[in-house]
Amino acid sequence: MLVWAAATVALLLVATLLWQGSDAAATESTTAPPADVPSGTPAGAVSETWSADGELPAGTVVQSGRVLVGSAHGVRALDPATGEEAWHYTRSNARMCGLTATNGVAVAVFATADRCDEAVALNAGTGVRAWTRSVRFAGDVTLSSTDRIVLAANPTGIVTLDPTGDNIRWRHAAPAGCRFLGAAAGSAGVAVLQRCAGATVAQVRLFDGFAGGEHWTIDVPVADGTQLRLLGADALPTVLVDGELQALATANGTVLTRLPVPDAADVQVGAAGAITLVRVAGRLSALDATSGATLWDAPALGLPAHPGNDKDARGPTALVVPEDGAFVQRDPATGGELGRSDVADLPDGGVAAQIGPVVVLRLPDRVLGYR
Repeated sequence: MLVWAAATVALLLVATLLWQGSDAAATESTTAPPADVPSGTPAGAVSETWSADGELPAGTVVQSGRVLVGSAHGVRALDPATGEEAWHYTRSNARMCGLTATNGVAVAVFATADRCDEAVALNAGTGVRAWTRSVRFAGDVTLSSTDRIVLAANPTGIVTLDPTGDNIRWRHAAPAGCRFLGAAAGSAGVAVLQRCAGATVAQVRLFDGFAGGEHWTIDVPVADGTQLRLLGADALPTVLVDGELQALATANGTVLTRLPVPDAADVQVGAAGAITLVRVAGRLSALDATSGATLWDAPALGLPAHPGNDKDARGPTALVVPEDGAFVQRDPATGGELGRSDVADLPDGGVAAQIGPVVVLRLPDRVLGYR
């Protein structure tokens, strides 16, 4: 009997130690009812009512009525009206490699060793797990998304996932001797900026977002020291080449628009349906998807959010543009002012979204709520 009791205690001890070191024990999660999206519009004057620090999904401000904020070990969802936590999902034994949100889900990838090896999708409104799958991404992977596409990228390759399923759609490796300087997913597809060792040109390549077939490749002449950056892949794929922003035709990569970019100027690119939005040095320009022509321009401290990848979006059709001293609602087609909410001391470089009477402003390292 004593031997049996000792063996039982030993087994319980081993089980306890295994549990304490397991993924289940290291995972902490809460859920919430679906968000009660507020109705109404912002007042004629608003002020900051809450703020939260953290790594934020670059392509989204609000998803399914929640504000998603990432950290080193997980994600939490905040109520846009109050900034209070609605749900969270954290892994104390894993590093979060990236976070993005589209089609009502937040997709996060975690590293449990040297590689980023586990992906999880959570309902953005409730925090309920939608799916989990193993992946084999490099430790420096970044995540971004567009409607029905999650893009995982690093300098050696790209992979696309279905956000509402758990399948990998396609992958593409950088050619031998080449590296991807950037990758972006948008309504035009998946674009990469590629440079190969010893070449006098870089290349912009556009792939079909769902099937992975290559639509086109164009050459961009470069020299030593040339500054290159892929900016976006929406209605007009865009690239920054030294002091010039180039907007490319989706059909064939022809340069439709060239905009000068002053030294050290802040550059942001977004979208509003078929319109590409470009902010350079404090001016926001709306570019036509067919001709690349400027439809309108206006002063701006940041960009309006594009709610097209949020299946539960309740936002207005107007664009909420952060300006010096106000959030201004503008008509996407004409740029005409439809309304404004005065506010003091808006920071530069944010992306603004309206959800009922609240304006949420995402910055690279924090998010602010105004009411």
